[in-house]
Amino acid sequence: MISIQHSPEAHALDIAHAMPFASATSIVHGDYAHLRDAGVVIIAAGVAQRPGETRTDLLDRNAAVFRTVVGEIIRFCPNAILLVASNPVDIMTQIATIYSGLPTQRVIGSGTILDTARFRSLLGAHLRVSPRSIHAYVLGEHGDSQVLAWSGARVGTVPIALFSARVGAPITDSVRADIDSKTRNAAYTIIKGKGSTYYGIGAGLARIVGAIRQDEQAVLSVSSVTAVVARVQDVALSIPRVVGREGITTELLPDLDAQERTALQRSASLLRGLFESVAV
Repeated sequence: MISIQHSPEAHALDIAHAMPFASATSIVHGDYAHLRDAGVVIIAAGVAQRPGETRTDLLDRNAAVFRTVVGEIIRFCPNAILLVASNPVDIMTQIATIYSGLPTQRVIGSGTILDTARFRSLLGAHLRVSPRSIHAYVLGEHGDSQVLAWSGARVGTVPIALFSARVGAPITDSVRADIDSKTRNAAYTIIKGKGSTYYGIGAGLARIVGAIRQDEQAVLSVSSVTAVVARVQDVALSIPRVVGREGITTELLPDLDAQERTALQRSASLLRGLFESVAV
């Protein structure tokens, strides 16, 4: 097997060569000093997820990387919004919050933005309606304990169950289980087939940056340290949040049924326990 080292310069060149087909964006490579006065910094640093390895297995290895990376970022752009993409993203978001010293609303994890997109895409395919018209969220961990919030899912303003009956595409227990499994396990399927995921999460990160840059005040399922959620204190996880130029401005915890509330509490407790296991 041939091992290839991926240099920042090579990545920058490859992306830059694609820009004439898309926009006039300038792509460069550099060191931390090139981040000076940046408004948003995406942190994708860390070791790659191995086939069969869960996101939480990455915790100790990536925490060590962040000790250096976050400190250097803050040295050159202390007022930036940090956008964390490294896995396990919820724990890394909480670690980045501590290392940076920034307010929690200015340290945002990509969280379940991609899981939510997968959920909506699968629902749209089943219901034969655009995913953009579906309002449904994945909550909690970006990982195995994530919670698909079925009870609050809507097509436009119509509850999913009612809409599915109207269009002759009922959401049976088997349909629900299939969508849940495909949403929850999508990353593992992709990693097994091609080694890593990047197009989906890249698009999700671009969406978050766009919301910040344009001050959209958009509702996105992103991760941030939350004071209390599902009776668990001081934990980073995803719930719908309003995102704009100043980062997160509002948290929107949707109404959940009893089963979903229990699942969210389980996810929050798991994440809090994992965070406590790291020497920060």
